[in-house]
Amino acid sequence: MANISEDKAKHDVPSSTAASASTTPTDPSIADPLAAVGAGIPPPASQTNGATSPPVPPPSQRVGKLGLVETKLPDVHAEPHEYYGGAEVWTRARTFSNRRPPQMGGENISRNRRLSHANGSFQISIYDSGPKLLSLGTASSNAHKAFDIRGTYMLSNLLQELALARDYGRKRIVLDEARLAENPVDRLSRMIKNSFWNALTRRIDGEGLEVACADPKNRSQHTKARIYIPAREKPNLNLTVDMLPQKCDDPAFVKSLNDKPGILALAMDRKVDANGKVKLEALPFIVPGARFNEKYGWDSYLCRSQPPFLTDLALQIYNQLDRSQKEENKSWLKRVIQASIKEYHSYWMSEPSLDPASGLSRYRPVGLGIPPETEATHFTHILQPYAQKLGISVNEYIEGYNNLTIDEPELDEYFLHDRGVRESGHDTSYRLDKKCADLGTVDLNSLLYKVAFDGEMDLEEEFPLSPWPITPEAFAPDAPRQTSTSVIQTSKHWFERAARRKDIMDELCWNDGHGMYFDYDTKAKKQARYESVTALWPLWAGCASETQALKLVRHALPKFEVAGGLVSGTEESRGIISLDRPNRQWDYPYAWPPHQIMAWVGLERYGFVDDAARLAYRWIYMMTLSFVDFNGIVPEKFDAVELSHMVDAEYGNQGTDFRYVPREGFGWMNSAYQIGLQCLSTGMRRAVANCVPPWVFFNLPAPDFTSARKRRAEREAREAEAAASGHGGAPKLEVHHDPPSLEEAVAKLKLELGSQQ
Repeated sequence: MANISEDKAKHDVPSSTAASASTTPTDPSIADPLAAVGAGIPPPASQTNGATSPPVPPPSQRVGKLGLVETKLPDVHAEPHEYYGGAEVWTRARTFSNRRPPQMGGENISRNRRLSHANGSFQISIYDSGPKLLSLGTASSNAHKAFDIRGTYMLSNLLQELALARDYGRKRIVLDEARLAENPVDRLSRMIKNSFWNALTRRIDGEGLEVACADPKNRSQHTKARIYIPAREKPNLNLTVDMLPQKCDDPAFVKSLNDKPGILALAMDRKVDANGKVKLEALPFIVPGARFNEKYGWDSYLCRSQPPFLTDLALQIYNQLDRSQKEENKSWLKRVIQASIKEYHSYWMSEPSLDPASGLSRYRPVGLGIPPETEATHFTHILQPYAQKLGISVNEYIEGYNNLTIDEPELDEYFLHDRGVRESGHDTSYRLDKKCADLGTVDLNSLLYKVAFDGEMDLEEEFPLSPWPITPEAFAPDAPRQTSTSVIQTSKHWFERAARRKDIMDELCWNDGHGMYFDYDTKAKKQARYESVTALWPLWAGCASETQALKLVRHALPKFEVAGGLVSGTEESRGIISLDRPNRQWDYPYAWPPHQIMAWVGLERYGFVDDAARLAYRWIYMMTLSFVDFNGIVPEKFDAVELSHMVDAEYGNQGTDFRYVPREGFGWMNSAYQIGLQCLSTGMRRAVANCVPPWVFFNLPAPDFTSARKRRAEREAREAEAAASGHGGAPKLEVHHDPPSLEEAVAKLKLELGSQQ
């Protein structure tokens, strides 16, 4: 594979310095999976789809001609705007020409012939049939000699490059071979850094609104765009501008917005130009990607909060700010910390979020009616029995329930928990189903343990402080409260709060016999024994003792570690899946970036560097394999048991629908890839770039993919049989397909060729 220079690799993605015998095989009796790579021997075609890299000259030696004038060529792996955006410069040292008819499998390809695409998705993947070989003439031979583009990876890279060249108006290109055989780890990392993040950046200004207002989730009958902030630019957008009231998190007001979906504008930066004129400049923000085209704090919706990462996020950003702006940076950090303190007291440590009896906080947001941010038919199966009982349609029932003319306490309870699930970010999971609002979850209380600061601080905004110490009497409606402006915030007080939360978690959430943490049911007053990977979050927060950390690694970690990293929960806890009890996307066998990142950081915090590196390798391998096999795809989530982005959970997957070339990836998946690379040693990075499976690299038992596929096939057969007999509804529309065998591909190609004659 073509490698970027060692200096560039170290600068872009720092390598781990904590390699050990368990992360880099050193036993001479064990076959080293990197021996061939290290010796300069190309990796097997089965691992890299035949992609090999020709020697790449240093940039200083890369010259070509612009007309008759010799000029410097762009770097082989330059970004598209540089590689394709300037005048056409070429050299015979570069490769492809259109003067020779392209060939596939020795056959000339006519302009009218369509290459086979199994799914019609404008992507090239391992599921496409036909020979994965395309011969094109080389510029160095004036097209008399050919260069073979072999395998899915090189062909999909060619498709991407052609699409990118078209973006810059190029109808003919001369392309470096090394650009198509680029090391996949370097290619994906480069795309994330230089392309994906830019495509996910939005601004609430005249230009940005054209992108931000295109919301594919708007299910109201009105398509007119709406923004809740004054705006005067872009009259062609036909915007409706609404001002939010001072208290915009009132449940009644929020319910009134259900039929008026819109985007919420963020803060603007006040700038003064050279003429002294004040101008508001929109601040940039990142959106997740795909259909999630607006600012997300996971799933906040005015009356709700979100997992409280704010203080940790602020510190991470603060450490990256310009050191020359010391006072401005401190002022910014102080504002963020004060906002976090206000939310801590006013929301998380106040009822109903706080359970005063246990001292644990819960995802228990208020709200009225049916949560509006779901698809229109999302709750139909829940509401149908209640509508039938009254002899009315589901739509009539929805209208009556939302208007409070229909009173149904059971539904009130159901939607209380449903809102909690969405506030938690884990929507949806059988761990939280119909019980979320009663759970003092390990994840939430780990995050709140970390809300602290060092030193002293005067709070500028006045609000009631949460009582301390925590007792039911202190939270009585008529109990006195101190105000924020009357008390100086000190690190001593916050450390006391953190220590008390740890004690409560040790008493109510920690199970020494199982060696892991469990959520605590504040209603049933006992642990909820659903095994969730969030049991590892105390490692990230630092609230586990050394003994607890060791037990978590020995007893809990093996329950969640699978081929592609960490699954959200265990299969045993999730239970049996059927047509009437479908998969939930935050359960087994699915894996999500936040769980991976927090586990890596937490394990490294307690000295389990080898375990962190192994898990990161699994995740990076799965992402790289998908990137190589599926046209550069970077999805929202994975089935980590089968190493597949093709999931059959209720919301499907995001980030998979694009034409020719991936433009965005997916926000937290982009981050997980870049962070995960920093956990890998140099040897690991070389291995994963060659798609060496983790069980080969770490000398572990290979996953039993056959059994997993058999269980899935049996379940899908039962569901199809039930649907055919009129029980349980319609079968799932999305199914899995194993890649065709060579014989099947050849047979299909013969049929296609025969039909064209």
